[in-house]
Amino acid sequence: MSEPRRNEFGQPIGAPVPGWTERPRPPRSPMIGRYCRVEPVEIARHAADLWAAYAEDKEGRVWTYMPLGPFSSERDYRAWLEKAAALDDPMQHAIVDGPSGRAVGVATFMRIDPPVGVIEVGGIAYSPRLQRTRASTEAMYLMMRRAFDELGYRRYEWKCDALNAPSRAAAERLGFRFEGIFRQALVYKGRNRDTAWFSILDSEWPSLRAGFERWLDPANFDAEGGQRERLSALTGAGVK
Repeated sequence: MSEPRRNEFGQPIGAPVPGWTERPRPPRSPMIGRYCRVEPVEIARHAADLWAAYAEDKEGRVWTYMPLGPFSSERDYRAWLEKAAALDDPMQHAIVDGPSGRAVGVATFMRIDPPVGVIEVGGIAYSPRLQRTRASTEAMYLMMRRAFDELGYRRYEWKCDALNAPSRAAAERLGFRFEGIFRQALVYKGRNRDTAWFSILDSEWPSLRAGFERWLDPANFDAEGGQRERLSALTGAGVK
């Protein structure tokens, strides 16, 4: 392990970031993949499809660890979504299934900090139609690619309720590194939330990108749709 840089007083200091400039904010343009497209929410195009997709979650499990929902009616959901879609941070995105052309989930860019190059992906609500599909993984890849390759951000964050085991497992599968628990970070729905923090750095992204592209390649799937290589094996190797 190399010695840290030091200033003229002998104090350890961080590595220089030569040529750093403030990053652009995410544009309101679609991110297009092989299996899905990710695009800013438009009420007229997406609200009805999203409500129908979430209705298949009969127990409302998708909302357990969300600060909102479940919604009692399409009208209530549409009213909330209309307000949320007007914001630039969080910036709501619909995930549109390629074959059907229907919105089947949402994810947001949030806590966007252009001066330091940090951006978070959050508000991830996948309907049963999207869960465990290639499109669900590709949507996360497309958003990472925008943050790192298109916009030049240095740090990409994922945060979730520390009790949300599926979200924590998803973060690790996608190549995020666990950083720790912020205890008693929030109160939502009248209960405490300890928050688990995960991140990907720009230096880790090239290897992760290669892993995603290898996994998403149609050749990685057999005739029945089974994966030949697991994403966790490809992304895990990418950050070591």
